[in-house]
Amino acid sequence: MNNILVATANKITTITINRPNKLNALNKETIAELSQAIDTAEDDENSRVIILTGSGEKAFVAGADIAEFADFSPEQGKELAAHGQEILFNKVENCSKPVIAAVNGFALGGGLELAMSAHFRIASDNARVGLPEVSLGVIPGYGGTQRLPQLVGKGRAMEMIMTAGMIDAATAHSYGLVNHVVT
Repeated sequence: MNNILVATANKITTITINRPNKLNALNKETIAELSQAIDTAEDDENSRVIILTGSGEKAFVAGADIAEFADFSPEQGKELAAHGQEILFNKVENCSKPVIAAVNGFALGGGLELAMSAHFRIASDNARVGLPEVSLGVIPGYGGTQRLPQLVGKGRAMEMIMTAGMIDAATAHSYGLVNHVVT
């Protein structure tokens, strides 16, 4: 694996997105590696829970790797989003083992969408979350428009999506977006 680290100890599998120089941004290769790691952990009898996190203190996942799709046509963008949704985000949501997103630093765009697909979200007090892709003329592509209202309600979801604003960990907790905030 080039972009993630996987370790299992005490029946806990920790999957770390390890692209700190890109703020752990998701590209096609990272999404494929995460998908494979989830499959492996789900099939592993020595794993009872999965923790998803990002390396470094700056970002859980600061979104999609925009450089990879900057020149995509709308059709290519739709295909990319549908494929990622199928092979990773829905897989995380439907995993038979509990998946915990340990959110440190930025969880933006695809990063927040990945965290929302997990069963539980625990944020460090330095976490900042949001869906800024709308400022690029792109709607949240990995289930953000569906999962966010389920977690925070329609009004707050509409505000977060339409303004592209970020919120801090305490606000995310008060909204019900994260389960716990830790130092």
